[in-house]
Amino acid sequence: MTPRHSFILPVLNEAGRLGPLLARLRAAFPAAECIVVDGGSTDATAAEALAGADLLLLGERGRAAQMNLGAAAARGEWLWFLHADTEPLFGADALEAALADGRPWGFARVQLTGRAPALRLIERAMNARSRLTAIGTGDQLLYLRRSLFEAEGGFAPIPLMEDVELCTRLRRRSRPGGAGLRVRTSSRRWEKEGILRTVWLMWSLRLRYALGASPDRLWARYYG
Repeated sequence: MTPRHSFILPVLNEAGRLGPLLARLRAAFPAAECIVVDGGSTDATAAEALAGADLLLLGERGRAAQMNLGAAAARGEWLWFLHADTEPLFGADALEAALADGRPWGFARVQLTGRAPALRLIERAMNARSRLTAIGTGDQLLYLRRSLFEAEGGFAPIPLMEDVELCTRLRRRSRPGGAGLRVRTSSRRWEKEGILRTVWLMWSLRLRYALGASPDRLWARYYG
């Protein structure tokens, strides 16, 4: 039977996270297809994918390239792009209810895992910004119809901001859906690098991208 939904997970060295996430997806969305696209992991990520996914693909490193590869192999009518450190906080019934609004794309509200009070402010700011601008980021479970993804040509081949770039194109077609969906994503970067420093970095990168900065230079800044 052809699945209605395909979850596509671009991964790189996510052993210990990927296996439990795939198990949760199986439990919550038993009829969905799960595709993992590995960008060259050196840990046990591939082994966890083989144990829990419908399909494991090995591809060029880079989320845009990995997600495009997964989408090309997917069989579902709806494509759900999910990071390995993000967990849906809803099940199959809520998923279908969210699609009932007829909108061909959307993303979920985000909740951060950490307990620091500042993280509650950050997640509220992220959700408010996303709804105001109609632009979601990769950790918000971006989804869209396969036909729309193909019509738009998929993710642009850029090393960073591929999610923002695609949403910028999609919002010209319609406002996003998904307001009733929530996901929980890891706050590990905030906790490791410092909350204020990480907030400043992320917002400055978004601003620089909006002003025309090269995604290659932004990638070097983000991962440097």
